[in-house]
Amino acid sequence: MKNSQGGADAADRNSNRHPKEEMDRLAGLLRRYQHEYYVLSAPSVSDEEYDRLFERLKYLESEYPEYARPDSPSQRVGSDLMHELPEVEHSIPVLSLDKAYTDEGVLSWMEKTAGAAGEPVTFLAEEKIDGVSIVLYYEDGVLQRAVTRGNGYVGNDVTPNVKTIGAVPLSLHKVSDLTVRGEIYLPKDRFQDINSRMPEPFANPRNLASGTLRRVRSVETARVPLTMFAYEGIFPDQEETHDRVLTRLEELGFRVNPRFRLFRIDPADPSASGSDWEEFKAFLKQENEERDSLTYEIDGLVIKVNELAPRERLGYTSHHPRWAVAYKFESPQGITRVRDIEVQIGRTGRATPVARVEPVSIGGSTITNVTLHNQEYISALELSIGDQVAVSRRGDVIPAVERVIEKDAGSPPVWKMPENCPSCGRKLQQKGAHHFCVNPDCPAIRFGRLRFFAAKGQMDIDNLGPETVNTLFEMGLVEDIADFYRADYSQLLGQEGFGPKKVELIKRGVEKSKQRSFRTVLTALGISDLGENVADLLISGGFSSMEGLLEAADRDDRDALSAIAGIGPKMAEGILSSLRDRRLREQISALAEAGISMSAEEDRRKAAGEASGGEESGQDLPRIFEGQTWCVTGSFESFTPREEAMEEVKKRGGRVVSSVTGKTTHLLAGSGAGSKLEKARSLGVSVVDEAEFLRLLGRGESENKAERQ
Repeated sequence: MKNSQGGADAADRNSNRHPKEEMDRLAGLLRRYQHEYYVLSAPSVSDEEYDRLFERLKYLESEYPEYARPDSPSQRVGSDLMHELPEVEHSIPVLSLDKAYTDEGVLSWMEKTAGAAGEPVTFLAEEKIDGVSIVLYYEDGVLQRAVTRGNGYVGNDVTPNVKTIGAVPLSLHKVSDLTVRGEIYLPKDRFQDINSRMPEPFANPRNLASGTLRRVRSVETARVPLTMFAYEGIFPDQEETHDRVLTRLEELGFRVNPRFRLFRIDPADPSASGSDWEEFKAFLKQENEERDSLTYEIDGLVIKVNELAPRERLGYTSHHPRWAVAYKFESPQGITRVRDIEVQIGRTGRATPVARVEPVSIGGSTITNVTLHNQEYISALELSIGDQVAVSRRGDVIPAVERVIEKDAGSPPVWKMPENCPSCGRKLQQKGAHHFCVNPDCPAIRFGRLRFFAAKGQMDIDNLGPETVNTLFEMGLVEDIADFYRADYSQLLGQEGFGPKKVELIKRGVEKSKQRSFRTVLTALGISDLGENVADLLISGGFSSMEGLLEAADRDDRDALSAIAGIGPKMAEGILSSLRDRRLREQISALAEAGISMSAEEDRRKAAGEASGGEESGQDLPRIFEGQTWCVTGSFESFTPREEAMEEVKKRGGRVVSSVTGKTTHLLAGSGAGSKLEKARSLGVSVVDEAEFLRLLGRGESENKAERQ
């Protein structure tokens, strides 16, 4: 007999029960308490008592694994062992739904459906939960598989993860075999709480739920409070109506959304006596008005034929069942189709899939390209080429695919990242959620670094846009960032679009960029994690020269960098590792030879040399913006680009941010100022126009115009 911690034999050390008997008793109690908590929202025991019983069961299962049940409540906590997400075939069609966007559209569908049903039918309307579709397969009363929708015929097996969801019964006691369709979702309040702590926030609860459900460690899924509504059940002894199916599912322990209604409607004469058409329209309006007050997200209603026998006669198309339709609250704006998916390689080697979509107008802009982030994002969407998708503009800027609306008729497999880099052909390597090309000579990486260095927000070299940089790169005139300052731009003459005037403007832009600050140079080098804020932290923390940073890299002095508030050990290690790279050091040396600033002291000398000979000459500029936080919006006559104005703020002790928040003290607003100006006014931020800003700098407008000529 196996001994327990206290030396007991096969008998349970705390009772006269055999371990198996005690484990069965505890499992039964815990299943009941889980049902009360997750399904009924009416717990009958305290958290402390539940935890005590749960820990007792876990202990017994560790001591007597031969008695552990596959449907044990202990599986709710998940495992930290990695598991695959294999593709499996569905035993039932798991299709999407046809769509209607108006009352009249629903009535037209009802009329067509009722005419083809072969007998009188009623219609049941349910809320369309904006979550992740799941199919649960029970055999001999035990949950055997939980499979995502996939392309409707093949999905991913996510059983270990679904078992952690308290609203999903692990075993059934009144039926042996059952297939259940449901929607897994994350309540709004839980989403807000979790998302506020995410380094990269999710756009909506559905995307967070979908990503969580595809974790390779079920213990990670268990940490997110996902739940589920069941909305379809296929029994061996099938019921006659759908509302009875819902009742039976609830009796078996499933959570069923109670907000559904049954309607008797005569589509041929909806206003006839006894027809519920007016009540149905009122229900649609009520649901639309109340959706924001619900604890979960819905994006419409699903209207179904309630009788199951006519459903069999109505059947399916290759896309959707003929006996159900989705009524969408929102208009079909932003709905498009994926034509292709391409992989772009950035300056860091990161491979980003980009969807080429049919042109769609959103918010006044025509969208043709949409980022798909990474393979994990695509897998969570279960996206294939040819799918119809909903596209939004997150923050009114970045187009993103929110969900798949309709799978392609040919049911192509979910898109997979290619094995090799599309630019250089080398094998891609996966690091975390992303894939990377690690070939430093990859043409796409080299071009990405060049474009980044010359771009606005970095060295901002006038007249060196992406197309011009590409021409220089293809001609071999510029191969690394230092080449911008030693290239023979006269070789551009004769190329299409490059006349003497354009070439002269490029030369002036390159020369002007030599006046950029050391802080700007640091960020333009493209070192991972070293953006504007980190550059400010390094300089204020004592690393105000390239020489000091390179010496720290040679010493691998991580402690010195990580001692600076805001720079952790991992970031410090990454920065120092990049600064030890031979190629980067050669480029830094060449930039210094070209006259690029390599220290904050050099910035001060340049600023003093540019002064007009007044009392500031040869001295630091007065720190008139000390303790202030500035943001900029709009366009200006005296500062092109507008970032030049923010450089003036930094030179005088101010801090610069990219967005207006409650901590922003001043907004410099030029012509065409938009949402930042509105937000600044609502927060009581001081708004400064260009004339006032020039006065603060002690420079007249005419003086600035003369400098630009």
